[in-house]
Amino acid sequence: MEIVVTGRHTQIKQRFRDVVENKMNRVTAIAPDAQRAQIVVTHEGNPRQADTAKRVEITVIAGRTVVRAEASSADEFSALDLALDKLTLRLRRSRDRRKDHRRGYTNPQPVDLGVVEPPAVEEPAVDEPSNSPADAVAGDLGPGESVEVQVGDTPIVIRRKLHIAEPMSIDEALYEMELIGHDFFLFVNKETGRPSVVYHRHGWSYGVFEIDTPENVKKD
Repeated sequence: MEIVVTGRHTQIKQRFRDVVENKMNRVTAIAPDAQRAQIVVTHEGNPRQADTAKRVEITVIAGRTVVRAEASSADEFSALDLALDKLTLRLRRSRDRRKDHRRGYTNPQPVDLGVVEPPAVEEPAVDEPSNSPADAVAGDLGPGESVEVQVGDTPIVIRRKLHIAEPMSIDEALYEMELIGHDFFLFVNKETGRPSVVYHRHGWSYGVFEIDTPENVKKD
């Protein structure tokens, strides 16, 4: 499995890379078909957030499955352990779901939800926002590519990313959202052909937004 470690606003030390290489054996033990793992470490410079100064995001690509987890802590090593715990749990759920489908169980109940993002693109060691508004057009980006743009002289930074939405059912979208660990997921509803969003409301309650134009709705 290819392992890529990058940093945002921080430099990655060799010791951390060595620890990552060793600990990622947990991933290959559960998902031997995993092809790539991207680990992104982000440093929060605000001293008031010292307890969560390091955030580790792990994205694993295994075939067409993308599983993601993240965690924050005072240092990158403990954040890595927390993120790995979440990731391995989701990988086990993914493995068990595939086993259930092979046994003929086709209607599993969704579990804790948590947007699938396409495979992350390796970023420079220090990720600085772009100042060119033209660079922020998502249509100019490739799948999985992202760009950050600062709004004028304000401290506001907008990060844009191109997401490839594949046609799928609502149940499949809920499952993909769980693997990524976010509260919403963008997809194309294969039953209606409409761009849609599933999202986590509370408890076991979820919602679905479908997007269409007034002209198309009138035709229906």
